[in-house]
Amino acid sequence: MSVEEQIRRAMQEGKFDNLPGKGKPLPVEENPFEDPEWRMAYHMLRSSGYTLPWIELRNEIEAEAKAAAQDLARAWNWRQEALQRSAPPGSVEAEWLRAVARFKARIESVNGQIFTYNLQIPSPRFALLKRDPDQEIERLCAPKTVE
Repeated sequence: MSVEEQIRRAMQEGKFDNLPGKGKPLPVEENPFEDPEWRMAYHMLRSSGYTLPWIELRNEIEAEAKAAAQDLARAWNWRQEALQRSAPPGSVEAEWLRAVARFKARIESVNGQIFTYNLQIPSPRFALLKRDPDQEIERLCAPKTVE
């Protein structure tokens, strides 16, 4: 009987059902991609609340992109409410266009950070794609459907 068959039989018999930590993520203490010679240094930095510069940059990128999207969504909601209140459409649209311009400028800045980030990452699998501001605007302003 092969090892796979033994494991399958034990699973069917429920021998793995009461293992400690069942249903919880495995504790990963060590990063398999970090240089073993630097492992202690990385551990000390992590335990002190620090991380690698490229990871910090990724967190900053994600936070800025999220904040920009939230600001644009707020402006979109304001626009919709102002138009429903019969506010002067010309001034409402002018304010909306200013919000869109601010959003596009912020996303271009984020894209610059993404370029820098992609130069620092240790592997292409961590790469971020540039954001298309027009696609983001379309997504944020699309009518919400109720399922």
